[in-house]
Amino acid sequence: MSGTQLPIGIDDVLAARDRLGAALPPTPLRSYALLDEAAGHGIRVLVKHENFQPTGSFKARNGLAAVSALSSEARARGLVAATRGNHGLGVAWAAARFGAPATICVPVGNNPEKNAGMRALGARVIEEGRDYDEATQVAERILQATGGTLVHSTNDPNVIAGAGTMALEILEQAPEVDALVLAVGGGSQAVGALTVARARKPALEVYGVQAAGASATHDSWHARRVIQKPSADTFADGLATRMPYDLTFAPLCAGLKDFVAATDAQIAESLRLLLRVTHTLVEGAGAAGLAGLLLLREKLADKRVAIVITGANIDRQTLERVITGDI
Repeated sequence: MSGTQLPIGIDDVLAARDRLGAALPPTPLRSYALLDEAAGHGIRVLVKHENFQPTGSFKARNGLAAVSALSSEARARGLVAATRGNHGLGVAWAAARFGAPATICVPVGNNPEKNAGMRALGARVIEEGRDYDEATQVAERILQATGGTLVHSTNDPNVIAGAGTMALEILEQAPEVDALVLAVGGGSQAVGALTVARARKPALEVYGVQAAGASATHDSWHARRVIQKPSADTFADGLATRMPYDLTFAPLCAGLKDFVAATDAQIAESLRLLLRVTHTLVEGAGAAGLAGLLLLREKLADKRVAIVITGANIDRQTLERVITGDI
């Protein structure tokens, strides 16, 4: 994708890393023999533990990168975001560090533990709309009525740069890595990774995986045109989007080596495997990378492949359903 315009450059990722500084030290990149065995085909699996971040997900990078780039005046007007939880937690955590007010919009029935976490960080949480995309409409309405600064989960160059710091760390921790398999909701981590790969390792292959029940970006990628879906139905709430996004869709089309869709059953099985092997907490979206790797294992034969446990913020009821095999 050497000729394709990316929304950010490597200098933006490096600047974001400088702003993250000591607040977000590098997360571990670990290998597990049992995951290599499960993948087979001579694949060596590397696991990036973003579930160890202060907010329990990689979105702490995105939130702090975006909020820290704003002027003090913009922060003082108040931050507004829409989320299924992890982006909101990242924005709320960053806002608290700067003493800025934050309003976070979530759909009705959102993960109650994520909602509680955002409120505990001092954010005002508004529950309205049937899904993430309707929550974004609520956020826009609040912005028009009260002012403030939108921190979009995807359509924000600083958010993408924050996500890119994760790929930068992976390449520094394991320069020999051949491929990344990354979960795609809005696409910030995949486009961040494509930016880093172009500058630091053009041969690095980046693959995407989305939930089959929320496959708008996956289907759009294969059709090479924007497809919006009427619903996003998956227990992996971090992937539950109904459309691709302006800043990330074209780079995903140009840069991803392949893009697969995993069923909820496949994601749940990968989650159970990660729980058994890593003994760390994993949410649905956090298991999607492994689910995608297993679907792509023939293409990834004999490669060193990094996946990301993007988050740990699964609520108790959903975790119990996964553990008992109800998903």
